[in-house]
Amino acid sequence: MKHEILYESPYEYGVFSSEDRKNGRFYDCNGQKLPSVTTILSATKEGDSLKKWREKVGEEEAERIRIEAATRGTYMHDILERQIRDGNIWDYKPENAEQKRAYKMACTIMDEGFPSISQVYGCEISLYYPDKYAGKSDVVGIHNDELSIMDFKQTNRPKRRQWVWDYFQQLAAYALAHNELYGTDIEKGVILMCSVDCLYQEFVLEGDEFKRAADTWLERVEKFSLPPTPPTEEEVQGSLIEKS
Repeated sequence: MKHEILYESPYEYGVFSSEDRKNGRFYDCNGQKLPSVTTILSATKEGDSLKKWREKVGEEEAERIRIEAATRGTYMHDILERQIRDGNIWDYKPENAEQKRAYKMACTIMDEGFPSISQVYGCEISLYYPDKYAGKSDVVGIHNDELSIMDFKQTNRPKRRQWVWDYFQQLAAYALAHNELYGTDIEKGVILMCSVDCLYQEFVLEGDEFKRAADTWLERVEKFSLPPTPPTEEEVQGSLIEKS
């Protein structure tokens, strides 16, 4: 599990505050109130698979699973970032079953994924694209000799590549923002994922697929920014009839 990663950046990254509203999370970026990447992805997502899943398992069970996964993911991220920053997690003492599981998952990512990372510019980096969006990238650094956006993900079960398309757009969004702010030319994203059973998966986004993810992402940003479509005359009349 021992793998040395150089933690050094040629850039001075800023930190932006955020606030959670009813319609999502917004960042204050030099006076601009910008929606988060995940807020835009959620608001422009097609279909209602999440709603159907919650109805299937029940709201109480769905909420339990959500909280459990979020807690586990937070612990896993904390362990990975501590290892990158300090190079030492041996003083980490899990206090419950979920923390123990998160520790094992983090160790799996370190064993399987970290050997491909030679340098990290920063963790939890605040990024924004002026007038469009903002968010935080888990990691910006060198992956197999290429400057990349990297994201740690935990999952209850292994994913197929077609299931991580939103994750790819998230990576593209952060790459575009970093390029805009710091004059870089990042066209690669990497998802380092581990399941609760400690099965490691790595998804690399690059080439034409990166360009497609970036184009799709910008379309969703535009869709999010558009004013609501006014109701048709038929819809207005129907609403009046229902109220009468």
